[in-house]
Amino acid sequence: MADLFSKSGSKPSGSKPKAAAKAAPAKASPARGDYTAKDIEVLEGLEPVRRRPGMYIGGSDENAMHHLIAEVLDNAMDEAVAGHASTIGVSLGADNNVMVHDNGRGIPIDPHPKYPKKSALEVIMTTLHSGGKFSDKVYQTSGGLHGVGISVVNALSDDLTVEVARDKTLWVQKFSRGLPKTKLTKEGPVNRRGTTVRFHPDEQIFGDKAHFRPATVYRMVRSKAYLFEGVRVRWSCDPNLLKGDDKTPAEEELHFENGLTDYLDFALQGRKRLIPKFFSGKAELQDKDYGGRVEWAICWPDDEDGSLSSYCNTIPTPEGGTHEQGLKTALLRALKGYAELTNATKGLSNVTGDDVWGGACMMLSVFIKEPQFQGQTKDKLVSVAATRLVETVVKDHFDHWLSGDVATANTLLETAVARANDRIRKKQDQDLSRKSATKKLRLPGKLTDCTRANPIGTELFIVEGDSAGGSAKQARSRETQAVLPLRGKILNVASASDDKLRGNQELQDLIEALGCGIRDNYNESKLRYEKIIIMTDADVDGAHIASLLMTFFYREMPQMIAEGHLYLALPPLYRLTQKGTSVYAMTDAHKEELLKTKFDSRAKVDVSRFKGLGEMPASQLKETTMDPSKRTLLKVVLAGDEEKSAQRATAKLVEQLMGRKPEERFKFIQERAKFAEIDI
Repeated sequence: MADLFSKSGSKPSGSKPKAAAKAAPAKASPARGDYTAKDIEVLEGLEPVRRRPGMYIGGSDENAMHHLIAEVLDNAMDEAVAGHASTIGVSLGADNNVMVHDNGRGIPIDPHPKYPKKSALEVIMTTLHSGGKFSDKVYQTSGGLHGVGISVVNALSDDLTVEVARDKTLWVQKFSRGLPKTKLTKEGPVNRRGTTVRFHPDEQIFGDKAHFRPATVYRMVRSKAYLFEGVRVRWSCDPNLLKGDDKTPAEEELHFENGLTDYLDFALQGRKRLIPKFFSGKAELQDKDYGGRVEWAICWPDDEDGSLSSYCNTIPTPEGGTHEQGLKTALLRALKGYAELTNATKGLSNVTGDDVWGGACMMLSVFIKEPQFQGQTKDKLVSVAATRLVETVVKDHFDHWLSGDVATANTLLETAVARANDRIRKKQDQDLSRKSATKKLRLPGKLTDCTRANPIGTELFIVEGDSAGGSAKQARSRETQAVLPLRGKILNVASASDDKLRGNQELQDLIEALGCGIRDNYNESKLRYEKIIIMTDADVDGAHIASLLMTFFYREMPQMIAEGHLYLALPPLYRLTQKGTSVYAMTDAHKEELLKTKFDSRAKVDVSRFKGLGEMPASQLKETTMDPSKRTLLKVVLAGDEEKSAQRATAKLVEQLMGRKPEERFKFIQERAKFAEIDI
């Protein structure tokens, strides 16, 4: 609104009116408030571009200035995509001059029917919205600004020369700031064809310190060569501009037979791939409503650092749009369709599109008629038909690609499910953090917490059952020892799905009690206890429960084990009493040894076997297992902390004994049956 009324004579908003001593009679405003026909400006020709360059190229700074090269280069690429040019040249001079040429048909130089005194070339260069891209008679698909681009370049250049070689004759015309400096002149015969545009950005618009950056222009030129494999792009740059830049060549011919696949392969150099081969291709769909051509290249790197670069008619669309949406939808639908076809639907309900393409590096290029963009600089495609075009073409090819390589398809599916599980787990951890930040942590399950807030010196005893939990709670030190009873045998996480892990209340209570998160979200600084002690009965069932818990910690919190926080308590199995003297035996062998060495063989020894921690009096549990000054703890460590071979052996053993394949456990038992002592 300020622009509309800038000439009306209104007082600036920052001025303050003087206080009036008394009311004054109303008067007509002075002439400064008039708004008449003379205040209406009519901008002719290319003057609107010079007044508001940001409306056409996104700004008037050095970054926007590079858009001028893109507009001229896009016109040359349109000739190549239409099949009329095979070679394009881009040259950057030391004086900030640019030359772009092609061997296409050349801009028409005959008189324009609407403006018979002007050539078609002059009309195109000096008139907005003129050109051959408004219908499909000249170009089936095109980029640029649809008849605005080259005239905008002319308007924002203080010197511009166009050379046209048609019918073996060279024609030349010069322009400055949107106006012709010379008439179209015939220079003579030539043995070539095409259009050459040389221009220098106007310093009145961009300033005298704005210069083209060779590296930026080279990347632009290189990307165009990748986008259309049928063209050769010859790049050259004045060597004086490359001082301190050893990556940008002074000269190079760019030609890529495999198009986007070559581009992606170059971009992924040095990065390991989850799947070695690319999912790439190109296809054309003939349909009056959503026809066009689609080219794509997709790879899944091992580091899951994904990216997506998209183009429409060789124009980059950094803000994406409808063509990207079609690609994403196609990948998700095809992978879910494969999972349902092969009955591999475990965890599939949690998978979203981002789980499929979030870690992928993708290139997408579409060629469509009359594309619609958001904004004049075309950063986002909004053509609705592009979504259906890309989805239809890519899904069909992805279906066949997955069916043709089962191993690859299964790897992608497993990765997507794993990403979905990680995403849900992170959300749960965030929810827990938000709850903890706003109120005191809810005590999970049947946790009886210690009173010390600082984790140093604190211990969490994980016990089996309420009975053992009751004894442990009576025997504990309230300040430093916490007790969490679990109901029987917990879930075997090595053979269960992530869905079951999240749905298991016992394990969720344990995770919440520890507070440190699991897997990639593990944070030692948030661990609420210094020692985590597994305290189970001294029998086979107790050993099994301890094994399940150690498997859980090994799979979900291996860092906690590596940091030395996990322990096993060693409760006794027997209590031996004779004449008021009591000792405790850890095993049957230990009991026999004590009977021989600690007692008078002439008197009776009372032997009591503890059926479980729940039947052990609290005083005895404290004396034997929970009192730090008397107890014995086993520290759980990871085998082969420094040897990768030992780490692999440990992982293999855990998978063999606790994993999803019972035949592996059966094999393990068979191989070691001869070492077992059997009493029948």
